[in-house]
Amino acid sequence: MSEAAVTVGGAGAYDAPDFVMGIDEIGSRAAAVVQNVETVIAGKRDAVTAALTVLLAEGHLLIEDVPGVGKTMLAKALARSVDCSVSRIQFTPDLLPSDVTGVSVFDQSSRRFEFKRGPVFANIVIGDEINRASPKTQSALLECMEERQVTADGTTYVLDLPFTVVATQNPVEMEGTYPLPEAQRDRFMARISMGYPSPADELAMLSTRETSSPLDRLATVVTLGELRAMIAAVQHVFTSQPVKEYAVELARATRDDRQLRLGASPRATLQLIRAAKAHAAMHGRDFVLPDDVDALAVPVLAHRLVPTSRAIGAHDRDSGPLIDAVVRRIVGETPVPVGSARRI
Repeated sequence: MSEAAVTVGGAGAYDAPDFVMGIDEIGSRAAAVVQNVETVIAGKRDAVTAALTVLLAEGHLLIEDVPGVGKTMLAKALARSVDCSVSRIQFTPDLLPSDVTGVSVFDQSSRRFEFKRGPVFANIVIGDEINRASPKTQSALLECMEERQVTADGTTYVLDLPFTVVATQNPVEMEGTYPLPEAQRDRFMARISMGYPSPADELAMLSTRETSSPLDRLATVVTLGELRAMIAAVQHVFTSQPVKEYAVELARATRDDRQLRLGASPRATLQLIRAAKAHAAMHGRDFVLPDDVDALAVPVLAHRLVPTSRAIGAHDRDSGPLIDAVVRRIVGETPVPVGSARRI
């Protein structure tokens, strides 16, 4: 950003929460959101919990899977469960960066250029099929996701908080997709997959969605003020020094592993701890356990890692299962700190 740039704050951009929320109340509100989303997405408790964890940790979520398994439905259900501003961007090959961030338009009456804000100016931004847009358009989100701001024509516009991008993408072998570059994948706190529903859940879906969508009946269960209070409380969850050292050891092990060409970045370590704090708060604890770190190691670390060509061998282009297995192996081989998680 140029030193001469002007910064414009959004409405309530960095406002403090209206009230303080206790850990027990966070657990109950989180359970209400999960239960609400599950009225739309049945049988996917892990995916729903991971999505809410990322929201409370002020991260960004990437949902990757084949078409038709409920990726966009999960993003919409989470957004509708919270009373905040929501926008949706359908990424296509002809989408321009200005279609995401906004554009300056000349106003004839005032004889001045006026910035028209794009859909990225919302608390929850749903990016549908993000890897169908060109790399140039994908890069328009880099500043937004990392710095929570948009710079245009020498002016920096601060985004309202909380700000979370929930993006969906199809596997790279699907037609008309562009692989996300490593720099953009690293900005997503976690990546999850939906998977196919069980036969019982799929059969129930045929009965409940014959005439209407369950999204139409979804109610808001958490206000924007409550969400901000939950996020503020998560930030104060205690993480002991041994647990921090454990997270660093996991990240370091990915950098030294022979099956990986690119290991976890320092940003990955930071986001692993932030996600672990949210995971602990959702389970009614004001301190992080190594179990919280272990539970999030695969969704937070795996999408940032790149395997070596020898590790991939003659397999197909989908290296996801291989990397997931590598992360699980590293978690199993890394010594776990014992008895040092609580605040002293």
